[in-house]
Amino acid sequence: MSTAGFRVITVGYQLATVSRVRRSTSGLRWGPAVHYPVPVDEVVAVVREVQRGAPNGVILGGASAGACLSAATVLRLVHEGGDALAGVFFAYGLFHSALPTRSRELRRRLRGLRRLVHAPMILNLMNLHYAGRQSALSEPDAFPGGHPLRGFPPALMIDADHDSMRASGGKFAMELSAARIAVDYHVLPGACHSFLNRPQDPSFADSLDLFIDWARGL
Repeated sequence: MSTAGFRVITVGYQLATVSRVRRSTSGLRWGPAVHYPVPVDEVVAVVREVQRGAPNGVILGGASAGACLSAATVLRLVHEGGDALAGVFFAYGLFHSALPTRSRELRRRLRGLRRLVHAPMILNLMNLHYAGRQSALSEPDAFPGGHPLRGFPPALMIDADHDSMRASGGKFAMELSAARIAVDYHVLPGACHSFLNRPQDPSFADSLDLFIDWARGL
């Protein structure tokens, strides 16, 4: 239970990998690579299990790749007729199979090493690695951006000011709004990607305050 009064459950889903040698009782063997849809399958299974013991509803959230995975889980649940979520929370996510065009203003605000490692070509290759094959890039529950978003619950989205992925977050917020989904979108001034990994960063506390106020209002 968090200090704010919310019960918090984390999902240890498998990350995308390449084939690799694994140790088993019979010795070493090649293990299969992990790609889409394995992580989505795992998050959906956990959400369904948590919903059984949560009469007041469930808020699903994630950051960065986890934000996209959470959004994909929503679409899977809607498609399969699952119970509706109470809300969704996304932090600095990449929701589109290809990074949308970055504005000149956003490109000017990029700083440090992430200016290189979050270049469009690198992020798009990362997406292809997760998808596992070119055809999977167009699947709605791989990358929800650009697909119909009917059935989404109210959403809180928080992006970082100095972050290439803000091009995707901002566009996805507009897509949710166009689908008549209640979306509360914020860009934290001065923030960089992954600020939720840095408790000493002022953006960490600011984002938690935004989330707590929003969640209590649901």
